[in-house]
Amino acid sequence: MAGVQEGANLELDVTLESVTEGVLVTATVTAPVTGECARCLEPVAQTMQVWCRELFSYEQGSGSYEQAGGDAAEDGYSLDGDLLDLEPVLRDALVPALPLAPLCRDDCPGLCAECGVLLAQAGPEHGHERAVDPRWAGLQQRMTTQAEPAGSPGPEKREESGRGRP
Repeated sequence: MAGVQEGANLELDVTLESVTEGVLVTATVTAPVTGECARCLEPVAQTMQVWCRELFSYEQGSGSYEQAGGDAAEDGYSLDGDLLDLEPVLRDALVPALPLAPLCRDDCPGLCAECGVLLAQAGPEHGHERAVDPRWAGLQQRMTTQAEPAGSPGPEKREESGRGRP
């Protein structure tokens, strides 16, 4: 329901550090998030900030890598010569941080389950007559026709007073 639009401007604060294994990237990303409210389906626009730190390893065959004596990280990121691609790192940091159910506001009442009107606009007087489910209509009719007259004892009272029953 929420995401960062393709081509959106991201604000980056990036620190690159040279380490023995490669380049350590520390970044803070501020991104605009758009989507729709999980309760009322109105458009939502907010800003989120995510922090990430990743190591870009030297590719196999470069002198620094050979001197370090390590293996290329299969699940990690690697340098392409002198270049590094931040896009996968940013995507891997942003996507899990996206809100699963964004809200237009914390107290969003949502939509009416009966008619679908926005409850925030409908007001407190909005309501619907509760119709009896047709599957239960027969039971309701039977209960109203067999209702005992007012003042007669209920079933639990009759059992208490029937001591001499066979």
